[in-house]
Amino acid sequence: MRGPTRRALFATTAAGVGAALLPTSSAEAKPSPRPRAARACVSYRAGYHFTVPDQWKNDPQRPLWIDGEYHYYYLCNADYLDGGEVGTAWRLATSTDLVSFTDRGIAVPKDTTVNGDVWSGSAVVDTGNTAGFGAGSVIAVVTMSPGGGTDHQEQFLYYSTDGGRTFTDHGTDPVLASPGTGADFRDPKVIRDDDRDRWAMALAERDRIGFYHSADLKSWTYAGGFAKDGIGVLECPDLFRITADDGTRKWVLGASADGTGSGQPPTYAYWTGSFDGSSFTADSADPQWLDHGWDWYAAVTFEKRQADGSPDPRTRYALGWLNNWAYAHTTPTIDADGFNGTDSIVREITLRKSATSGYHLASRPLTALDSYVSRTVDLGDLTVDGTRLLDYTGVSYELTTDITWSQLTGAGVQLRRSPDGGRHIDAGVWGDYAFLNRRGTVNPDTSGDRQESRSPFDPSAGGVRLRILVDRTCVEMFVDDGRYVHSSEVFPYLVDDRLALFAAGGTAVFRNTVVREFAV
Repeated sequence: MRGPTRRALFATTAAGVGAALLPTSSAEAKPSPRPRAARACVSYRAGYHFTVPDQWKNDPQRPLWIDGEYHYYYLCNADYLDGGEVGTAWRLATSTDLVSFTDRGIAVPKDTTVNGDVWSGSAVVDTGNTAGFGAGSVIAVVTMSPGGGTDHQEQFLYYSTDGGRTFTDHGTDPVLASPGTGADFRDPKVIRDDDRDRWAMALAERDRIGFYHSADLKSWTYAGGFAKDGIGVLECPDLFRITADDGTRKWVLGASADGTGSGQPPTYAYWTGSFDGSSFTADSADPQWLDHGWDWYAAVTFEKRQADGSPDPRTRYALGWLNNWAYAHTTPTIDADGFNGTDSIVREITLRKSATSGYHLASRPLTALDSYVSRTVDLGDLTVDGTRLLDYTGVSYELTTDITWSQLTGAGVQLRRSPDGGRHIDAGVWGDYAFLNRRGTVNPDTSGDRQESRSPFDPSAGGVRLRILVDRTCVEMFVDDGRYVHSSEVFPYLVDDRLALFAAGGTAVFRNTVVREFAV
C-alpha cells in the first residue's frame, strides 16, 4: 500500500486541538506552531503498543525470524514533520518477544534509484540461494511507482546479505512489470510454495488478488486470481496455511479492505479454503473479518516460532496499523510527541472449527505480554444494576471480566471515563451484538460516521467474557474466544482515567474482574 500523499495536520479540528495538548492545569493550551516542539507536560505515546520513534509510519511489513529474533519492517516517512508529502522507506525494529522492540533505523531506503520511494511488499529468507545472492540472503519484493504519482505501479527487488539489516537495490528494472491495467497493482506478498518447490506471490489488483510463481524471485509468471467486489479496493493481500483445532490443514487468503460501503468493517477480510498454486477456492464467497473495529488496517500475519525455532503449524501472529485513511493524520501524538504511527498489539491467531458455521480465525493477545505485568488489581466479583464506578484510575492497562446475567438488555464497561462522567468509551454487549463505542469521547472521526463498531452476539448465552486492552490512544476488545475483536483509535483527555461498569434492563455480575498494568 502507498504512503501518505499529503500531510493534512489536525491542528484546526476540534478533536486534534482538544485532545493533543491538554495540560496538567485546567486551562487548555493552544497547539504549538511547529509540531516538532513537543510539550513536556503531555505525552500520548502508547504505554505498551508499538509506536514509531519519530515522524510517520503506516503499513506493517510481515516480520521475519532471523538469527533468533523477529525483524519487523514498516513503512516510514522520515520527512513527515518537515512537510514531506510523499516518500516512505522500510524502517526496521527487532524483537525477541514482539512486545519490546529495538529500533534499527532505515533498512530499505527511499529515493536511491530513479524509481523513488518504496511501498509495501514482503521479505523472505532465501535459504536455498534461489535468487543467487547467497544462501540465507533476505530478499524484499516491494511496490514502487516509477515516474512518481500513483497510476503506474510495478514490483522491484532489494536484497540483504547482512541478516536483513540493510538492503541494496537489484537494479532499476522491475521483477514484475505493470500489465497496464490501471493504478492498483501492488503489495506483493511472497511465500514459499513447498508443495511445488517454488515461490508464490499474492498481489493486490483492485477488486482481485492475482497469483504468480517464480523459481528465483527475479522473474514472475502469472498463474491465476481470486476476485471479490463489494468491499472496496483490495490491498495488502495475505496467503498462508494453518492447521485447525480439528487437525485439518487449511489455506487462508486475506486482504485489507474498506467494507463500510456495504456495512462491513474497514479492516482485514479473509477466506478459508484451498490453494493449488494457481487459484484459491474459498469455502464461502463472503469474507469473514479478523477485526470489527475501525482501525486495524494493512494487517499482516506471520509465523510463530516455537522454542526450537521451528514454525508452529497451529498458531500464527498478526498485527495491524491502528489507523484509518479517512483520518490518518488526525492524531494528538504529532504535537505532543513528534510522531504519527501506532500498531495494534501482536495477537496470536488460531483456526477453529464451528459446528454450525465452518472454520474461523480466533485471536488473543500474545502470551509474552504476561511477562511485562507491573501491577495487578483484583476487583473480584461485582454486582451491577445501572452504573457502578470502580476504585481504579489509569490510562494504560488491560481489563478482563466474565459477565453473567439471567435477564438483561446490555452490559459492559465505561473506559477512560471523565471525572464528571460526561465522557467515556463504552464496550460490551447489547441485545444481539457486541460493540465498541467511542462517540462519548474525543476521537479522530470528526465526520461522526465511524463511532460504534458491532459484531454478532448470541444473548441466549447468558454471559460473555471481555478482555480489553486500553492504551493512551487505542482500545482493543476481544470478545469470548476472540472470534470477534474490535480495535479503534481514541484520544481521550489524559485526565479521563476513571473506570465504571454498567448493566441495563436487569442485574449483571462481573466475575473475576482484573486490571493489569504493563511496564515495557
